[in-house]
Amino acid sequence: MTISFAHHLLFSLLLLLVGSASSSTHDYQDALSKAILFYEGQRSGFLPQDQRITWRANSGLSDGWMYNTDLSGGYYDAGDNVKFGFPMAFTTTMLAWSVMEFGDSMPPNDLRNALVAIRWATDYLLKTVSQPNRIFVQVGDPNIDHNCWERPEDMDTARTVYAVDAPNPASDVAGETAAALAASSIVFRSSDSGYSDTLLRNAVSAFQFADSYRGAYSDNSNIKYGACPFYCDFDGYQDELLWGAAWLRRATNEETYLNYLQSNGQTLGADENVNEFGWDNKHAGLNVLVSKEVLEGNMYSLQSYKASADNFMCALIPESSAPHIEYTNGGLIYKPGGSNLQHATSIAFLSLVYANYLTRTSQAINCGNIYVSPTTLRQLAKRQVDYILGDNPKGISYMVGYSDYYPQRIHHRGSSMPSIKDHPQFIGCKEGSIYFNSTNPNPNILVGAVVGGPGEDDIYDDNRVDYKKSEPTTYINAPLVGVLAYLVANPTLVDTNTQIHDSSFENREKMPLVLSKAKREEAYLSSQLFFSFLFLFLFSYLLDS
Repeated sequence: MTISFAHHLLFSLLLLLVGSASSSTHDYQDALSKAILFYEGQRSGFLPQDQRITWRANSGLSDGWMYNTDLSGGYYDAGDNVKFGFPMAFTTTMLAWSVMEFGDSMPPNDLRNALVAIRWATDYLLKTVSQPNRIFVQVGDPNIDHNCWERPEDMDTARTVYAVDAPNPASDVAGETAAALAASSIVFRSSDSGYSDTLLRNAVSAFQFADSYRGAYSDNSNIKYGACPFYCDFDGYQDELLWGAAWLRRATNEETYLNYLQSNGQTLGADENVNEFGWDNKHAGLNVLVSKEVLEGNMYSLQSYKASADNFMCALIPESSAPHIEYTNGGLIYKPGGSNLQHATSIAFLSLVYANYLTRTSQAINCGNIYVSPTTLRQLAKRQVDYILGDNPKGISYMVGYSDYYPQRIHHRGSSMPSIKDHPQFIGCKEGSIYFNSTNPNPNILVGAVVGGPGEDDIYDDNRVDYKKSEPTTYINAPLVGVLAYLVANPTLVDTNTQIHDSSFENREKMPLVLSKAKREEAYLSSQLFFSFLFLFLFSYLLDS
C-alpha cells in the first residue's frame, strides 16, 4: 500500500499535538498539597491526633533538659535528627511569605495546613527566645547524630543544647528568627490576633538582640563545633540584620525600621550583587521585599534596594548583557555545592513575587540590551517548577509521591527504616546501617519531600548514600509552596495585565521585546488551535479517500 503525503503529514501532526499536550500538564494543586504535607514528616515533639504522616511518632520530648527548659517541637532540617535554628527560621520566613503573597490562591484545606505548618515552627521559635539575653540556636550534636542511622523515635544520641548568651553575638540566627516571627505575625493577624501580637513582640526583642550584639553565631567557640560545617554563617551576618529589619518594617510600618534600612543599607552590604538566595544569604530576598515599598509606596529613599533587585533578575535572563547564572542543558538553575533544588525553588519564588510587584505598577526591568517583563519572570519560575515535577531529561519527579516516577531511596532516616508503628522494637545507632546501605526502596513514603536534585549534568542517581542529591530539606519546600499556590490559580500563566509604563524608559520602541514571550504564549495557543483544525481536515480527507 502506498503511503501518501497526507498520511505522513497527519502522523507528524499527531506526534506534535500529543507531545505538546503531555509536556505542559501538571497537577499543581496535588503538588501543593504534598509540598505542605511533607512538613508533618519532619515534625519533632509530641505529634497531634490529626497527624497525617502516620508512620511517624513522638520524638525529642526531652529536648532542652540541659537548660531546664522545654525545647520540644520544631522541625528536623533534613534527613537527620538535629534541629538547626538557622535554617528552621528561614524555612518559617519563607512559608509565611508564601502564604502572605499567594495564600489567596490556595484551596482552603491547603491554606489551613500551611498555617499549621508555620505555627508548628513558630511555637518552637518562641521557645528559643523565651529567656532574656539568650537565644537557643540548636538542639542535637550533628557530629554524633550523623554517625548514626536511627529513627527519631529511637534517638539515644546526645541532645546537646546550643545557646548564645549576651554579649556574645548571634546576629544571623536572631535576625532570621526576628524575620520569621515578624512575617508570621502578618499571616496570623486576621485569624488569631493575640498570637500575632505575641509573635511580633518576640520578633522585636529578637531583633534587638541581633543588632545589639553583632557577629555570627558560628564565631562563638561553643557553637562552632556543632554548627559547622553544616550551617555555619559563610556569608556574614549583615544580611540577616537588614532582613530582620525589613520584615519588622512590613509587619509594623514603623519609621524606626525604615530609618534602619535607609541608614544601614550600604554599610551592611545591601548593594552587593549576589546571584543566590537561601538560608545563608538573604540579600536577594531582602532587595525584592524592600522593593515593594519603592514600587507600590513610592519610597524612593530605598531605590538602591530596587536597583539591586533589578540586577538580580537580569542575572537570571541568559539573553541579558549582565553576567548571568548557570543553567543546565535541561533548563534547571544550577549552583555548585549540592542540594541544588534549594536554589531553583527560592529563585523561582523571588522571580514570581517580583513579577507581581512589577505588574501592579505596570513596570518592566531595564537589563541594558533588553527589557524584561513580569511575564518573562513568571515563565522562568514556572519552568523551574515544571522541571522539578518531571519536565526534565530524566522524566522524573523530584517530589516524592508526585506522579508515578519519583525518588525511592531518599537520604532520610525515618523514611528509610521500618516504621515505629510496624516495628516497635528499638533499632540502635549502628544497627540502622543495614537500612542506610540497603538498595531497597524506602519503606515509608515521605510524601511531598523534594530531594536535593540533579547536578549540572541533569543526572540523578536514586542513591540514598549520595546525600547532596537525595536528601530533602525543609527550605527546599518552603518557597516552592508559594510558587505552586500561584500556579494552582494561574496554570497557563495567562497575563491579563501586559501594559507597561515607566517614565524613565528612554526608548519606547523596545517595549515589544518585553512582551515578546507573552505574545509567544498567545501564538502557541493559536498554533495549537490551527493544528487541531488541520488535523481534523486531513483526517476527514483520508476517510473520504
